[in-house]
Amino acid sequence: MTDDIRLAFAHPSERAAASSTTPCDRISLRDYVVEVEIGAFQQERGTLQRVRFNVVVEVLPLSGPIDDDVDRILSYDKVTEAIGVELEAERINLLETLAARVAERILLEPQAERVFVRIEKLDRGPFSLGVEIVRSRDGVDLAGQDHVEAPHPRVVYLSNEAIAAPHVTTWIDQLGAMDAPLIICVGAPNAPAPQASNALAQRRIDLLAIEQNAWTLAARDRRCMVVGTRTELDWAMKNDQICIWAPSKIVLDAVDGPSASPRDAVALVAWFAAQMDAKELWVIGADAPESKINMRVIAADQANLT
Repeated sequence: MTDDIRLAFAHPSERAAASSTTPCDRISLRDYVVEVEIGAFQQERGTLQRVRFNVVVEVLPLSGPIDDDVDRILSYDKVTEAIGVELEAERINLLETLAARVAERILLEPQAERVFVRIEKLDRGPFSLGVEIVRSRDGVDLAGQDHVEAPHPRVVYLSNEAIAAPHVTTWIDQLGAMDAPLIICVGAPNAPAPQASNALAQRRIDLLAIEQNAWTLAARDRRCMVVGTRTELDWAMKNDQICIWAPSKIVLDAVDGPSASPRDAVALVAWFAAQMDAKELWVIGADAPESKINMRVIAADQANLT
């Protein structure tokens, strides 16, 4: 076995040492195993699998005595916390995505200069499947990552009665001109959805029924874009794009998902509004559940937004 091949499978600490061009100190996390739901394949949904992390962080040597002061060094806890934060943020499909997010979070620490992240799935066969990435401080744009405040949208739920109202585009005009980004939510259409004996399959059917209704509303107003990911929502809010929420991906990928059934659309929307840290939730033409979000309820036949 050549040295290059040996290093390719060596622990990231050896790879870091072999590729370093400046004197540095290193801290490492070895064989850190967690159980998590992850993966792009359908058979990986709804089940936990073991994932192993090996991480090495390069830091510049400290000047002066350490004085046994934990505040002067990069704590090991920061590495495990970075992993935990990214695993809890949302369900992730790709190890590559998870590795990049963990690396970028670690590089937010002022002591960190370069980080190696290796992640392996241990339960996909009689072997391990994994990725390894290297990220450095000069290769990642860290400016302002901890200081950019996300927009606080106004989430508006439209009942089927409200969607069918002749003045719905006028309401969207007025809502879109208000003081916060607008995200519109809908429930399932009045037509009954197909029924399945499997609960997970039924959940997907019910979520897709909501998305069909979202496209029905979007067809009535070309300004409205049907959006299903948090990344697209964040972009739309920053660029004054009116969105209609397609719930499947965010609901199914949520680590701490909603207790509400998709058939209880208003309760599902209240959960979504909380996830988006909404400024307020408007419910037009339906009864509203209890919610910690500032809520305004308007009857569809009395909706006068002027």
